Amino acid sequence: MSSNNVLESKNITAESTESDSNIEDKFNVITEGKASILFPKSNEVFYNPVQEFNRDLSIAVIRTWSEILREEREEKAKKQLQRQTPPAGESSNVGATNAAASKVESKFSYTILEALAASGLRSIRYAKELPNLKYVVANDLDLEAVNSIKRSVQYNGLSDELVRTSQGDACDIMYQHRNPLNQFDAIDIDPYGTAAPFLDAAVQAVKDGGLLCVTCTDAAVLCGSNYPEKCYANYGAIPVKGDFCHEMALRILLHTLTTSASRYRRYIHPLITLSIDFYIRVFVRVFSSPIQQNIAFIRLLWMSHILSPSSRQKDRERDLCSDDGSSRELHLSFLREQTGGPIWGYSLHDKEFVRRILKHIKESSTENYKTHPRMFGMLTVVSEEIDSPFYYILSSLAATVHTTNPSLKQFCSAILNKGYKFSASHAAAGSLKTDAPPEVIWDIVRSWVKLHPVNYNNIAANAPGRKILSNPPSFEADFTFHKDADPQSRKIKLVRFQMNPQKNWGPKARASSKRPRSDDEDDQDDQKHEAITKIPSRKKIAEETHN
Repeated sequence: MSSNNVLESKNITAESTESDSNIEDKFNVITEGKASILFPKSNEVFYNPVQEFNRDLSIAVIRTWSEILREEREEKAKKQLQRQTPPAGESSNVGATNAAASKVESKFSYTILEALAASGLRSIRYAKELPNLKYVVANDLDLEAVNSIKRSVQYNGLSDELVRTSQGDACDIMYQHRNPLNQFDAIDIDPYGTAAPFLDAAVQAVKDGGLLCVTCTDAAVLCGSNYPEKCYANYGAIPVKGDFCHEMALRILLHTLTTSASRYRRYIHPLITLSIDFYIRVFVRVFSSPIQQNIAFIRLLWMSHILSPSSRQKDRERDLCSDDGSSRELHLSFLREQTGGPIWGYSLHDKEFVRRILKHIKESSTENYKTHPRMFGMLTVVSEEIDSPFYYILSSLAATVHTTNPSLKQFCSAILNKGYKFSASHAAAGSLKTDAPPEVIWDIVRSWVKLHPVNYNNIAANAPGRKILSNPPSFEADFTFHKDADPQSRKIKLVRFQMNPQKNWGPKARASSKRPRSDDEDDQDDQKHEAITKIPSRKKIAEETHN
């Protein structure tokens, strides 16, 4: 961070800051990472401490992406110089190319927009913890939130040039920056609820090769929990209910992003997409390409999910297949059919990017990121995931046929011994992603039942489990332990899945403040109140009429 971006404490006068005693009376000082914010005790500004993992992860992702962006700009500068430089001695060309790359590196910087800043903690952390940041714009619609950000920026000794506050509608701010000369390198959207209203503006306001960081906390809508019409209204996709619902939520959001981008001859490239606690968080790069825009539809797929007759029974049976053409389709097995989609059908993660960010996290510690163990554990599981849509839940497979639950090592060994791949999914504990076709999975289940017989009296005549077991397995599964059945992330005892970060944790309540009322509005309310009190009651009217 350059020295002109930091205000020396001697320049912060008594007129512009409050005394420590006044600060402690009016505000709670909250420290996270290298930033401290003044949080109103009256909860006039939204702040959620559980989202520290989200903010730590965002810093790590932006830092890694910025390194890639710098390398790309250096490479572009080298190629431009090579095209402009006439043939000469090889050594002189190499020297000029290296000089051009060094010039790009010395001038490299990037900008960030936090469209819904709330407390401003994220923007302040970006300003203090991200290298080469030119400036971050902290925008919020609420005046009290913007004033709170200004207090915190000053409290942290940062300049108004580095953290630029803005009060306005998030979409208006982004639409005003659609011009390529004014676009942001990265845009962070973390709303209270759905991010859908902001996506159209966001894909236009980010630079070519820029980064979009998007959070959605409306998991009940995205996961298909009784609100398909709301999901279609927000995201243009119909969800289905199933054990794989958290991955489906990620794919629905990516579908919305790619369709929004394709309207403007752009396309997305997912870097990391995560289902975390009560929300989903995706990091995607946005590029301009008419060719990629024209073939965006082949990255989508539809689902056909067949449900159990009982609306209360979990949707456990799954049949997964895809053709080898440009269109792909999912079939999920047995009985009543439910169609869902369209959803994103390609990879959820860029494995090379995951490798780079894991390298950065390994070199960091809890001093840099308080949630370091969880970041390292979750991203290690992500690095192990195979590119197969959705996942099974082993306990659900066993419950479908009313058998004892095999261990994950036993079941995965059977898959590996048959010649297929598997992995866990970061989205759910006990999950199983595999490239094995569904008939192989169910044959493994049938083979397990042969070793552990079930009581058919406990299975209803029309139940899916009875239909599955009515056919014998086409092969005998080998449950002998396979050396690859125990993932590396499990061997080294990483924090791999969600854990309760604190008591009574969750999305938290909205900010409690309202827009300041004018004297005229107060007078109008008083007049209304007086008019209402003058209206006689029904009893009084009846008495006067009777008299």
